[in-house]
Amino acid sequence: MKIKYFCMALLLMTALMGCNQNESNESELALIKKTNPSPLLIKNNSRNEFDLVKSIEKDIESIKELYDVAVVKGKDDTLVAYKVKHLQRFHMKKIEKKMKKMLEEKYPDEKFTVSSDYKIFLEAVKLNEKMKDPNYSEEKASKRLKEIIKLKNEMA
Repeated sequence: MKIKYFCMALLLMTALMGCNQNESNESELALIKKTNPSPLLIKNNSRNEFDLVKSIEKDIESIKELYDVAVVKGKDDTLVAYKVKHLQRFHMKKIEKKMKKMLEEKYPDEKFTVSSDYKIFLEAVKLNEKMKDPNYSEEKASKRLKEIIKLKNEMA
């Protein structure tokens, strides 16, 4: 009798979890597949700034050990979150060092926060999705970017 109730409860929980569709598909699948989020510019929506962010993304994507990149530029900081190909995970420190050196040489005026952590990548993708909503303000986005960078720094 207990097994019967347990099976019914398990079936009910599975059905309810299947109905939970709070997040969009892109953020749900961001850790499993390549999402290729567009670069995000929170403040100073000038053409030069947008070109800078696109250039940063292109440079990072050119690194052959990576397969997905999210770039978010705020007023002061630029967050670069990336995913490393599975077999390259043994060389993560070397990859990050190479990336930081390239970014600092090519963009000396920018302050970068670089992360290969999946949590940071996922938060960057979620922020990108929230910015598509016209009701989501730049102040909220800027505050959220600072929280993500703080989270990254606490993890290190």
